[in-house]
Amino acid sequence: MVHFKQLDNGIRLIVKEMSGLMSVSMGIIVGTGACVESDVEDGISHFIEHMLFKGTKKRTAFQISDRMDAIGAQVNAFTSKDITCYYAKSTSNHAAEAFEVLSDLFLNSVFPEEELKREKGVVVEEISMNEDTPDDLCLDLLSKAFFGEENYGRNILGSKKNVKGFTREDIQAYMKDRYTADNIVISMAGNISVALAEELVCKYFSQVPSVKVQKRALNVNLKSKNLYKSKDIEQMHIAIAYPSMKRYEKLCDATQIMNAVLGGSMSSRLFQTVREELGLAYTVYSYVTTYEQSGALTVYAGVNAEHYMQSLEAIEKCIGNLRKKDLTEDEFKRGKEQLLSSLIYAQESTSSQMLLYGKELIYSGRLYDFEDRVGKLNAVTLADVCQAIEYNFDETYRATALVGNVDKPLK
Repeated sequence: MVHFKQLDNGIRLIVKEMSGLMSVSMGIIVGTGACVESDVEDGISHFIEHMLFKGTKKRTAFQISDRMDAIGAQVNAFTSKDITCYYAKSTSNHAAEAFEVLSDLFLNSVFPEEELKREKGVVVEEISMNEDTPDDLCLDLLSKAFFGEENYGRNILGSKKNVKGFTREDIQAYMKDRYTADNIVISMAGNISVALAEELVCKYFSQVPSVKVQKRALNVNLKSKNLYKSKDIEQMHIAIAYPSMKRYEKLCDATQIMNAVLGGSMSSRLFQTVREELGLAYTVYSYVTTYEQSGALTVYAGVNAEHYMQSLEAIEKCIGNLRKKDLTEDEFKRGKEQLLSSLIYAQESTSSQMLLYGKELIYSGRLYDFEDRVGKLNAVTLADVCQAIEYNFDETYRATALVGNVDKPLK
């Protein structure tokens, strides 16, 4: 059973009852992230995510984690390009207590100066760790090569300079602008009654002011650059991006099936060719990212440094063969089954359901419909996938990133 309620102030609640389980996942999702930040705000969405755990009007940072540990609950958060999510998971009998703590840190954080100073150091170290993780660095570089310095090209962590300069006033101003009632969705999934979910949300969130989010325009212009980062490491890290579907476009499902064939599984062409047949990579895969105003098909490989050009040629040959639409009926069916099974597996996870229903409300304003989703996926034909192949490999906007012991980018 799925239940929806909108509070008078505009905050939306979605509840997916899963009565056969013994736990519940609860998320507070805000429709903001790196893509809407200005240059001076770069990294602030992620920094705020950290700071909300650092003390409220009635709890210290330790007391937040200690209280959740005392009831066996989990609490965490993440920031992406377009959403920020604060979530907790608990046994059903402790749902009310876990949600109270989650609500407290979300609504009543005070950003103590000592914690602010300390957390800047933590995030700066996180940025350093990212720079020392070549696959992450390569994919961040690819975002910049593909989208540029703004919107979807922004690094979620931001720059060290920006992070060191953020003030309590910066945080409060950004939250006032973006953490508004109409831009917040509360999503719950698991063994929790609708009555309890409504009671908790009304108790803690009904007094949030009815303020509308200030819309920020995204000017997405693909850059099609070839960038590289020289690092003295053993492997070579290659990433390639092509323009793909926007979120909810007609051929999104067909593109996902195509991606399953190209590099979405262990039986995919990239994995079987580059790793299994040629032995050139430990990790090689592809994935599709969809946003409101754009999308990207990404291929990534961590390969033998001495033979990275051979690896690149093998990757490009796989792409070239796919562009010839040599897709077999067996590959098409297998790709579709992989997507269908992932939808079914997600139905059995409270965390997946919480995020799925919450994101759908944030992104589209609609309720996620599992049966409709499966029906649309089942309706995809081999001809649709061939049409998606035509769309997804526009060489005009192809971008690349290379990280390793090199002094020039890929051509």
